[in-house]
Amino acid sequence: MNYPRSPVDLHQLSGATSLGSSLRFLDDFCKNTFAFCKCKCINVADYFSSKIRSLSWFVDKEKATRLSKPSMASFRKSFIKAQPVISVIMHVLTLNLSFKPVTSEKTTEAKLPDPCYNYTVLDEPWRATSNTYGYHSYYMCDTSVSWSGWYRLFIYNQSAQIPDTCVTVYGCGTAIALWIRGGHPSVTDGVVTRDVCGSDGSYCCFHLSNPIKVKACPGNYYVYKLVSPTGCNFAYCAEVRSVNTSYTPVTPATLTKDPCYNYTVLDNPWRAVNNTNSNMCDQIAWSGWYRLFIQGWNAEIPDTCGAQYGCGTSIPLWLRGGHPAVGEGVVTREVCGQSGSYCCYYGIYPVKVKACPGNYYVYELVSPTFCNAAYCAAISNIISANTTVAPETYSFDINITLQEGCNSQACFQNLLEKIENITTQVLSVTDVTKILTVAFNTSEKILDSSSASPTELASFGNHMLKTSEKLISTLVKPTDTSDSVSFTLAVVEGQVFMVGPQVTLDKIPQLDTTNSSVDIDLIGIAKNNIKESAAVAFMSYTMMENLLKPDFFNTSNDTIKTMLSTVISATLPRTTNTKLTKPVNFTLKHIREFDPSGSLSCVYWNISEWIVDGCSVLKTNSSFTVCSCVHLSTFALIMQTSRPPEGDSLMEQLNMVCVIVGLGFFSLALLTFALCQWSPGVNNVARINICISLLLAHLLFLLTQQFLTVIRPQQELCAVIAGLLHFLFLSAFVWMFIEAVLLFIRVKNLSQISSKKKEVLSSGFLCVIGYVVSLVVVCVSVGLVPDGYGSEHCWINQDEGFIWSFLGPVCVILALNTILFISIILTLNSTLKKLNAEVSQIKQTKIIVFKTLAQFVVLGCSWILGFFTKDSKELEILFLILNSQQGTFIFLIYCVLNHEVRQQYRKFLRCLCCSKQH
Repeated sequence: MNYPRSPVDLHQLSGATSLGSSLRFLDDFCKNTFAFCKCKCINVADYFSSKIRSLSWFVDKEKATRLSKPSMASFRKSFIKAQPVISVIMHVLTLNLSFKPVTSEKTTEAKLPDPCYNYTVLDEPWRATSNTYGYHSYYMCDTSVSWSGWYRLFIYNQSAQIPDTCVTVYGCGTAIALWIRGGHPSVTDGVVTRDVCGSDGSYCCFHLSNPIKVKACPGNYYVYKLVSPTGCNFAYCAEVRSVNTSYTPVTPATLTKDPCYNYTVLDNPWRAVNNTNSNMCDQIAWSGWYRLFIQGWNAEIPDTCGAQYGCGTSIPLWLRGGHPAVGEGVVTREVCGQSGSYCCYYGIYPVKVKACPGNYYVYELVSPTFCNAAYCAAISNIISANTTVAPETYSFDINITLQEGCNSQACFQNLLEKIENITTQVLSVTDVTKILTVAFNTSEKILDSSSASPTELASFGNHMLKTSEKLISTLVKPTDTSDSVSFTLAVVEGQVFMVGPQVTLDKIPQLDTTNSSVDIDLIGIAKNNIKESAAVAFMSYTMMENLLKPDFFNTSNDTIKTMLSTVISATLPRTTNTKLTKPVNFTLKHIREFDPSGSLSCVYWNISEWIVDGCSVLKTNSSFTVCSCVHLSTFALIMQTSRPPEGDSLMEQLNMVCVIVGLGFFSLALLTFALCQWSPGVNNVARINICISLLLAHLLFLLTQQFLTVIRPQQELCAVIAGLLHFLFLSAFVWMFIEAVLLFIRVKNLSQISSKKKEVLSSGFLCVIGYVVSLVVVCVSVGLVPDGYGSEHCWINQDEGFIWSFLGPVCVILALNTILFISIILTLNSTLKKLNAEVSQIKQTKIIVFKTLAQFVVLGCSWILGFFTKDSKELEILFLILNSQQGTFIFLIYCVLNHEVRQQYRKFLRCLCCSKQH
């Protein structure tokens, strides 16, 4: 390319032998050359100073960036000792300076190659969002990288992209993980500029780095023109994610009340840009919209960078992006704070701005993320107004719904992205619960209609956690003392507790949900934060285990993993310093039957799996477990149990056959007691009620086990069945005890038993004892442990303690019945020795002895075998047969072996045969 020659020969300048002559040549060169090019001389000085800066000649930044003709004297003084190398610098100028004549025509830019096909691959694995290794060792830093041109990201040979949503601190192998704000462009958008943000733990864009250029490319990938970040321990993140480069319009939120006529006047004089005499802070409880005045003059928040330490604070806040026009409605603007020469070093929560008719602006202000920062107010050239309108509240009409008929995973993903794109910083409890209900209902529909892989389930779970935590953070509001918010839904419960600098509490109350609670030292955390304020958000999810399954707990043992608690989540939203002052204790109620032989683990969710790092079991019993953790996250309690041996089908069949046979004989015995005539001296009340109780108990238990898969999901029905079984079996044992007492009296007083029973043990009194005692035990058990019923088999929970509500009374009755049975044998033996040797008497006595011995089963003494069946197959079979056939023994002893009953049987059979013949 040919350049226009200058009237001054550059080689004269570079070949000068003295400093004075060199500088004169430079002065003449500047004037004459740029006079020829119709440019300003300051351009050469700027160029020259940049070359000197690159050689580290200047330390003072302000001097190095401005070298104009009036500053040539200081320029000469600075280079008094530069004679040996001045010719080298002039030679560099000779090689690099080029000039273009300025014309009125538009200059044509050189056509650059498309960055979609001319990029550098960036594939360091440590940039992955899942990498938190830097938290424990070394923080990576992108400041020292010599960035040049465009880059495309890969992670383990998979195409990746810089995240466009918040990345937590200490992710991506660094301290401040960088992400882009404003989303990725579509292919048709071409090259766009995006802000680069880094989170501080409470605000996602607290650290604002230098903007970068982004382009969406055909083939669903992005390229980035990366630049050096503004601070060290800053690094760009990379995540593998499905890319959609098509354009999706976003419907803006609308206001139900116009803030132009519903605002609060903000007229603090210290906010003026020229005030440098105070150190104010805007971490106050902002609410609604504000209009600014300074000494009665209409004012606005500056939209250009001002001087540091102005506006009565250390970090004056200004708007980036300019003010809107009236027709643009409500817009969102970033808020920046200056540090040194970088105008947007600090970032706080965005604010909403609206231009109003009448030439003024209103702002929806929020509390800054740190103290010693305050909003500026600059008097504009707009005519002042003295409008004083009483402030009113408004709400956003946020429309988060699932498209009708859309049941795909893509629809679910789109819904969650809509929620994540909500920019409102404070929402009402009603809005939060409404959005959460839509999200969780949608997740259930999607999961029911599709078979998601474990990886997809984990991804959905991560999105649901992120969505829930974002929404509950919008409930946090600034407070001077303390405040709390709570809500309860079918699938999730939440509590938020906030403390301020004037809190009078020594300790915040325990945060409780139905199945969990948390104890955290929020007061201590607040004392370590600016303005001594902090907030904790606690959530309990009842259905999250469908996404974050217990099988995601990877262990070396081949065990059955059961989620023993609800999934809970604890965070510190909008809290700058989230370091815990002491471990946090979570009390998790057992939502399933606790197996004492199982192994309990307090775990937390880490992207794709449950792990135990930093958590331990502090205390446990049959009902709840206390977990202690040194960090906050999403937690759960997982129980590991050994796999049971395969079921014995022969025992199951034998059990069913024996129970059915026993039910048949119970029915025959009841029919016999009801239809046959009995002598006045016989009392069958106890035997009839034993048959009724055991018949109903065995029948209910058999039907429950046959339809267990249908009944078990209905927790309330399962608990009711368990309570009925408890009552029926306990009643049967009480009646067995009554029968033992009656038998003891009969043997003790063979000739007077009728009169004794009528005098002492009437039928009404026996019924009161038989059923009321059992009912009282069950009612007391329900009152003391309401959740004690409803195990995996719809029986009493096998927890240490509550099972004794059944075993305790049974053991007492079995012990008493055994004592009575032994006494009966001894008494009977003594009686037989005194009897005469008549055949009829001996025969009757032998029948009584046989019936007495058979009472061993009828009185339930055979249930004692249940304590010894664990390791013996033979005893288990014997236990099953004897106890399922109590009805058979009752029928044989009191019906078949009763002479009067046999006579009635014969009479009934003869009548039946005669009726058939006729």
